[in-house]
Amino acid sequence: MAKIIPNKKFMRIALSQAFQGAKKGAGGPFGCCIVKGNRVIAKTHNTVLKKKDPTAHAEINAIVKAAKALRKYDLSDCVLYATTEPCPMCFSAIHWARLQGVIYGTEIKEVAKLGFNELSISAARLKKLGKSGVKIKKGFLYKECKKLLEFWEALPAKKAY
Repeated sequence: MAKIIPNKKFMRIALSQAFQGAKKGAGGPFGCCIVKGNRVIAKTHNTVLKKKDPTAHAEINAIVKAAKALRKYDLSDCVLYATTEPCPMCFSAIHWARLQGVIYGTEIKEVAKLGFNELSISAARLKKLGKSGVKIKKGFLYKECKKLLEFWEALPAKKAY
């Protein structure tokens, strides 16, 4: 398997999606972008509040869009960019979709401090426990992703879930 090389352009697309979603009140401060080679296949944000669906995390939304766009469930030729470390539900979906890798900025423990109902199981721990082949790159564009959480925290009307 080839090494995944992070690309700032794709993380910034995920960040842009997260800011858009947070400003609209669609969901929490989370964005995602899935790429195949150098092409964006899916980009989206969290829509838990808008859809009233607890599974409508940015990563799940992006995986659904990417699978539909590529007309296949096997996304092993794709890489997922997420502004925050995928939760256990999202990491499981990433594993099942056979994504080549996941690149993220901030960590689960940071959003848990903001009041989100997070399970404190890291993606690296899930990868090890499940013997997953998904490659993980953490802390990518960390400062920009952290600013997203600060933006969210400063919003006057928000809901953590």
